[in-house]
Amino acid sequence: MGRAKGEAARTKSRPSSSSTAASLLPSGVTAVGFGGYVGSSPVNSSLASTPDAVPFTDIDGEVAQHLKRLSRKDPITKLKALTSLSQLIRQKEAKEIVTIIPQWAFEYKKLLMDYNREVRRATHETMTNLVSAVGRDLAPHLKPLIGPWWFSQFDSVSEVSQAAKRSFQAAFPAQERRVDALMLYSSEIFTYIEDNLKLTPQSLSDKATASDELEEMHQQVLSSSLLALAALLDVFLYSHSEKPGPENVTGELKHAVKARTIAVSSAEKLCSSHKYFQDFLKSQSPAIRSAAYSVVKSCIKNIPNAISEGDMKMLAGTILGSFQEKNPACHSSMWETVLLFSRTFPDSWTTVNVQKTVISRLWNFLKNGCFGSQKVSYPALVLFLEIVPSKSITGDKFFLDFFRSLWEGRHMSFSSNTDRHAFFVAVEECFIWAVRNASRYCVGAEAIYLFQHTLVDEVLLGFLWPEYLLAASSKNQDSAFSSSILDQSKNGIQSNHKEPREALNSKHSIDYEESLGKCIVKILSAIQRLDNNLFLVFSSKFQADILDIFHQTEYSSQNVRWVVKFILLLDKHAVRNGEIWPLLDLIGPTLQKSFAVIGTLDSPDAVTVIVTAVSVFGPRQITQQIMCIGLGAEEFLKSFIETIIPWSLKRFSPSTAARLDLLLALLDDECFSKQWDAVIRYLVIQEKVSFDPGTMDRNYISVLAILMEKVKERTKKSVHQSDQCEDWHHELLDLVAVYVVQAFPQFGDSDARFICAVLGGGTIDDKISFISRKTVILIFEEVLTRLMTFMKDSTFSWVQDVCSLLYSGSKYSDWKLEPSNNLLEMAHFVLDILNGSLFCLNTIEAERELVQGILAAIFIIDWEFSCINVSEDKLNKEHIGETGSRLAFCEAVHAFRCKIRDQFLRGFGVNNRKSLGTTLVQSIKCITFVDNRFESDNFVSLCGQWTLDVFEIFCQDQVEEQQLLEQFLSKNDSWPLWVISDGIGARLRTDNVSLSLHAPSNTKFIALVDKLISKIGFDRVVAGLISEASPSSTKDSPTDLGINKTHYSRPWLAAEILCTWKWIGGCVLDSFLPSFVSYMKNGDCGFSDSILNVLIDGALVHGSCSGLNLLQRASVDELEAVDEPFLRALLSVLSTFFQDNLWGNEKATSLFKLLVDKLYIGDNANLNCLKILPSIMNILVRPLSIGAEDRTNDLSDPYSESKLHNVTVDWLNRTVCFPSLSTWQSGEDMEDWLQLVISCFPVEVTERMQEIKPARYVFPAERAVLYELFQKQRQGASAVLNKLPLVQKLLSELMVISVAYCWEDFDEDDWKFVLHRLRFWIEAAVVMMEEVVENVNHTLANGSNDVNASLNEFENAVVISDPFPVELARNALVGFSLFCSLIGSQDKEHAGNLNHLGSEKWEIMTDRIFEGILRLFFCTAASEAIANSCCHEASSIIASSRLGHRQFWESVASCVLQSSSHARDKAMKSIEIWGLSKGAISSLYALVFSCKPLPPLQYAAFVLLSTEPGAQLAFTCDTGKVSNDGTLNNEDSFDTSSAENVHLREELSYKLEKLPPRVLEMDLVAHERVNVLVAWCLLLEHMTSLPSSSPARERIIQYVQESTSSVILDCLFQHIPLELYMGSSSRKKDAELPAAVSEAARRAIATSSVSVSVQFLWPIGPEKMASLAGAVFGLMLHHLPAYVRGWFSDIRDRSASSAIEAFTKAWCSPTLISNELSQIKKASFADENFSVSVSKSANEVVATYTKDETGMDLVIHLPPSYPLRAVDVDCTRSLGITEVKRRKWLMSLMSFVRNQNGALAEAIRIWKSNFDKEFEGVEECPICYSVIHTVNHSMPRLACKTCKHKFHSACLYKWFSTSHKSTCPLCQSPF
Repeated sequence: MGRAKGEAARTKSRPSSSSTAASLLPSGVTAVGFGGYVGSSPVNSSLASTPDAVPFTDIDGEVAQHLKRLSRKDPITKLKALTSLSQLIRQKEAKEIVTIIPQWAFEYKKLLMDYNREVRRATHETMTNLVSAVGRDLAPHLKPLIGPWWFSQFDSVSEVSQAAKRSFQAAFPAQERRVDALMLYSSEIFTYIEDNLKLTPQSLSDKATASDELEEMHQQVLSSSLLALAALLDVFLYSHSEKPGPENVTGELKHAVKARTIAVSSAEKLCSSHKYFQDFLKSQSPAIRSAAYSVVKSCIKNIPNAISEGDMKMLAGTILGSFQEKNPACHSSMWETVLLFSRTFPDSWTTVNVQKTVISRLWNFLKNGCFGSQKVSYPALVLFLEIVPSKSITGDKFFLDFFRSLWEGRHMSFSSNTDRHAFFVAVEECFIWAVRNASRYCVGAEAIYLFQHTLVDEVLLGFLWPEYLLAASSKNQDSAFSSSILDQSKNGIQSNHKEPREALNSKHSIDYEESLGKCIVKILSAIQRLDNNLFLVFSSKFQADILDIFHQTEYSSQNVRWVVKFILLLDKHAVRNGEIWPLLDLIGPTLQKSFAVIGTLDSPDAVTVIVTAVSVFGPRQITQQIMCIGLGAEEFLKSFIETIIPWSLKRFSPSTAARLDLLLALLDDECFSKQWDAVIRYLVIQEKVSFDPGTMDRNYISVLAILMEKVKERTKKSVHQSDQCEDWHHELLDLVAVYVVQAFPQFGDSDARFICAVLGGGTIDDKISFISRKTVILIFEEVLTRLMTFMKDSTFSWVQDVCSLLYSGSKYSDWKLEPSNNLLEMAHFVLDILNGSLFCLNTIEAERELVQGILAAIFIIDWEFSCINVSEDKLNKEHIGETGSRLAFCEAVHAFRCKIRDQFLRGFGVNNRKSLGTTLVQSIKCITFVDNRFESDNFVSLCGQWTLDVFEIFCQDQVEEQQLLEQFLSKNDSWPLWVISDGIGARLRTDNVSLSLHAPSNTKFIALVDKLISKIGFDRVVAGLISEASPSSTKDSPTDLGINKTHYSRPWLAAEILCTWKWIGGCVLDSFLPSFVSYMKNGDCGFSDSILNVLIDGALVHGSCSGLNLLQRASVDELEAVDEPFLRALLSVLSTFFQDNLWGNEKATSLFKLLVDKLYIGDNANLNCLKILPSIMNILVRPLSIGAEDRTNDLSDPYSESKLHNVTVDWLNRTVCFPSLSTWQSGEDMEDWLQLVISCFPVEVTERMQEIKPARYVFPAERAVLYELFQKQRQGASAVLNKLPLVQKLLSELMVISVAYCWEDFDEDDWKFVLHRLRFWIEAAVVMMEEVVENVNHTLANGSNDVNASLNEFENAVVISDPFPVELARNALVGFSLFCSLIGSQDKEHAGNLNHLGSEKWEIMTDRIFEGILRLFFCTAASEAIANSCCHEASSIIASSRLGHRQFWESVASCVLQSSSHARDKAMKSIEIWGLSKGAISSLYALVFSCKPLPPLQYAAFVLLSTEPGAQLAFTCDTGKVSNDGTLNNEDSFDTSSAENVHLREELSYKLEKLPPRVLEMDLVAHERVNVLVAWCLLLEHMTSLPSSSPARERIIQYVQESTSSVILDCLFQHIPLELYMGSSSRKKDAELPAAVSEAARRAIATSSVSVSVQFLWPIGPEKMASLAGAVFGLMLHHLPAYVRGWFSDIRDRSASSAIEAFTKAWCSPTLISNELSQIKKASFADENFSVSVSKSANEVVATYTKDETGMDLVIHLPPSYPLRAVDVDCTRSLGITEVKRRKWLMSLMSFVRNQNGALAEAIRIWKSNFDKEFEGVEECPICYSVIHTVNHSMPRLACKTCKHKFHSACLYKWFSTSHKSTCPLCQSPF
């Protein structure tokens, strides 16, 4: 009835008897204590029997409404009504609520019978609120409520019964008042219960209720009513019978007497009418049966006198035969009833057939494990035996059957530990009870003993003991043994062998074994106390089993374990309780008989039996039992020495360990010292060890090793370990330890075990040592000797050198380390000692050299292991063989070092830790300087990892880390090379002048330092900061440099690294400078100043020129060309810091002042300073010039404030004083001064030479003196031409800066001179580059068949032996670019200065220079094209050769872009005339697809290919000619595929047609992928240049559709991040797409070009590729909309298509739609019959066509995502046109606009032409129903010879291809 699943569900709070009911009530002085129960009774007759009779006139309307709703059938309605009613009750006054109680009582009774448990629970909650509200006003209405209230307390659902209890307690808070209420209305309660017992399922409800619900409701009512009755009888009758009272009762107690009277009469009446509830006892419902047992028990207990003899006989069969009850929910009340009935009516057993009614059912009950009620039934069994009449059973048979049945049901108790425990307790209790009460069933002592003996023999030995043997031996059970044991039992339970595997596994668990053994021990203890003769029966069996096992030697080691387990059980459950029988009567006699047998066996398990017995009973007691001696100390000691020691140590065998356990177990506290001395002296004979070690038995070493290990384990368990260690010390142990560690060869594997055992220190807590400190030191000295010998034998020189370094100067340096043939064996031996006794080193920490030496050796050998792994591929075969034999040991050392890292080294002493750390970092430093065989980055990384490990292990904080770094970076002979530390500063090293500048010896160590910087940070390694962060962190960024500054700052280290410049695996530019800049951004200026000062000093000392191009500001990458280390380092720091704005004008001014001050020494110039100053000024001039323009407006003295101005003018004047360059000879310092002047007037070249202009503002005085210098040099150069390259270079640079800064002062002669010299220098470079091309072409034509030889020839061909022509041409190109930029200026004031040159002469001059530049361009392009035809590697050689002259080629590319079409055409023709193996176009393609791109050259080649005149040659469109009307002359051909009619160059077609499918699998920045996109850019640019309606354009479009793969579009969207448009955000136009992508797409659509994206494509990167992809997609949408739409429609991934559409709609479609509508609006269709109107707001075009009396309006609507979605075409009006023709014309327009790859305006124009042709009478194509073809726009020209119909060639070709026949589509005749 809404209860939990299962009929037997019972809750803890639901009482099933009067005793349980009473237990739930609070205790008190009153007779009853059941407070809180609620009853149930029929409604009082004063209440109406129908709801209509209950008036609602006095009840609140809202309350009345809710009361009426309680009668509804729907439980939801009832619950809502009860909830609302509860709320109203809490809100209203008591007097208002009292009026509803009568109606509520009526509803309350019905609600208690509701099927839904929630309704019943809510009813009681409402009742609680009601009684709380009305209080005492409830009394007048209590009579009709008390019965149902009591009944509801026993609801089967716990929540409901508890709610009823709470409501009753709310009404009667005091316990006495609750009792009074029940007694006052006892009659009503009994009447209500009686009525409930008479109910039937049909009478429970007057509504149509399901039969199963009615049945469940009926069962619930009956069970609750029976429980309520039982509890009521216990309350009224049982409690009264136990409470004495006065004879004269008061008026208050008269109610109790009356209530008891009513209770007795009502109970008798109910028992009579229901035949003592036998029908309920036989009910199908377990709940009813359980409740019926409770009622019967209550009647027997409370009114036994009312039960007549006849009733007793009737009940006897039912109650005594109740063991057939199988439901465990009924067993508790069943047992209580059976036991109470038997005690109350003992004669009832005579009235039934005991064997049939009771015994047989009981056996079945037990065999089935009590049907699951083990916790209830097993404890009741001994009580049941107590009440069974002895005359009703046969003693021995009954008990044997009882135990067999009980035992057979044991497997049902394996589900839980509680059930198993209950079972064995029952077995124990019942067995002991049967033995003790044997006299009840037997007469005479002999009969009693026989009965008891039978029980012991049949039960204890019959199946308890065999079961224990089986359980205890189950894990190592042997079938022969188990069967032999079980066969000894005559009455073994057969069902055991039929149990399932799961039951057996559970049965033989450890808990089962423990419980069974405990049961046996308890039984043995009981029978031993009862009769020792009975106990001897078991003892004999026990001894026989053990002896039998020991004699069966084949199985002894497997099956004696149960003996050990049983002895432990005896100790736990008997010996500890003070019982002595286990020793005297069981174990002692057994060991005495079996000791001799055990001695003959070599079984550890057999010895373990004695060891266990000793641990339980004591050494003397067991010795007494075995040897039959007294307990005296002398007798015990004599037996121990003469018998036990020889017996335990007679030989080394598998049982030795167990014998040693026995030996140690027999050590007695009183005799310990003598016993231990005897043991050691038995094993060690001092004379033999001292004088003849070879005679010592090696077996004794093994025994000693095992013995000392066991002693150690025993000592660990002791509380006072130190005292225990002293007890175990023995002088012979020291002697043996020294002998073993020094002996060679070693005895075997046990020698290391023995040393470890006596040393101790295996773990951090292991402080147990059995030898003296002196011996410990001797052992570890031997360990160090072996390790040093091993290191000295290394094949790595650094290992040998480090070994010498470690031990030089120590007391061990004098040791003679002689190599041995058994070196590895000795090394493994000492490693085993260290593995087992590492922490013993802590005990000799004072021996610093020894401990540090051992640990350092471990680290060194571990590092050797790492080196072997790194260097295996570089070592020769002989070396590999040498190291291979050591590898295993080194690997073992590595594992050992990893193990001790955290366990041991962290707890090492502070001083030792610091000293060892210093030793190790010095060793690493030595490694980097000594062994030159390891120059790889992997080796340096390895050293870096070693160093970091040392820092992490040996540094507790960052202060210790800095101290260790100081040791690591300390000076030696090879370090540092350039700068040394000077306190907290730095100074130059003066003793390194002879060192080579190009191969410094410290690069490997610098690489190591660089690794440390990358790992733990610049701030910790170089700046020496100590931050609050943990030193173990990977990188600590300084938080507050002002706080963290320390004296560990190392500016000298930074200067040293900067001077070194390059090292293994890195350089200053890649790693150090970025770290330095990152650190400097935090503002530590003092540190950088120290570095700067030492670099300036070094540069001044060495005084070397930089060799840089001073015209432009040198990039950091270009500084690598500077040879002098200090100058190179200085320039790199200055360039980086000023470029990153770390320093500004103020810093530049201070540096400028410093250098100017150093320029002069008295009146003479400091030549060293003069040499380095130009390159420095090249960097400083820009920050120095900041703000100079603003100072020109200062009227006071605009020039005096400019220090740069004054100094520059002075330098210019000094330079003007020198003679002309034409007369200059090498060795004069004029070169330095001129370079200094040039560096002060740099030109600014933007990225990729896009713009060239002066880099700073100059004052008029500067410009005047500079022009004067130019004039002087021009005149000198005109007079005599100095051929010195340096003179030419200086002149070219002077000319460039003069053009940049003084061009306004130039006259015609100046310009002629400049242009002439520029052309001369460019032509010289052209001649040289053409020679290179000739060499490359010759190499290809006459090259060797050997590829490697050919590659060498290509490398030699492109070598430029004299770089001066290139440098001169580079300067000339810069000057020419400046000139061109001036000519192009729109400033009239400036243009006037150029009028000295006539326009014609200007054009001729510039064209000739441009032609030369273009020839340079085509030279490098042709070289790569020629080399590429050989192989890819050859092409790479050509491309790489350009990278050495990057500025030159960038200048060439910049000028190429400025060249005219005329110049380009002449250059291309000259290349073709030249006769090279590759022409101009092939050369351009080779350059644009170069494998090593130089961005300006790539872009220049792209521009030349995509513009005239190159575009005419780069794309070959068709083989036929175009007619005047726009159609082709080959229309008669069936095949209209692009492959036949359009032929693109192979360089382009290959990438468009064949590569795309492979591109999808390539990396996003793969070279081939880039080339494919560039090829598409070229095609789209060419398509854009063609007229929209030209046949050439149409053929290109047809080629794209038929020959190219749309996979290119998939490739594009691999670059465009579509995931940003996935999901709900796809509608947002401002999605977080990279701006470059969206902007590129919009720009490509707006400009119809991808040129900008191509220009900035190189160097390739993911973002640039994404930008290019966006531009290509936008241009394809613009020019190939139908092509893109076809690809889009084939996409099956909905999320991808949605994202693509969202991207297009957001960034492409708006511009495209606007362009289309604008073009349509501007288009002039020029026809009175045709008009077009545009609606931009609606994105619609209305086309109106009228002809004679016909006409139609067609509306074209562009969707928001146009052109991905096709346009919609609709006919809004038609006049004089048939429906068929209207539909055809509509479809025709739709076909034109949807298939148009171009502008919609063009599609509309073609569609109009189609109309015109149709009206002119031109016959339409029968296949496509159109006059003009919708794709290629051709006319139907191919006519059938039979039917004369004309077809489009494309339609007919498609017809033939799809139908697989060549017949006319109409007449089917052959075509």
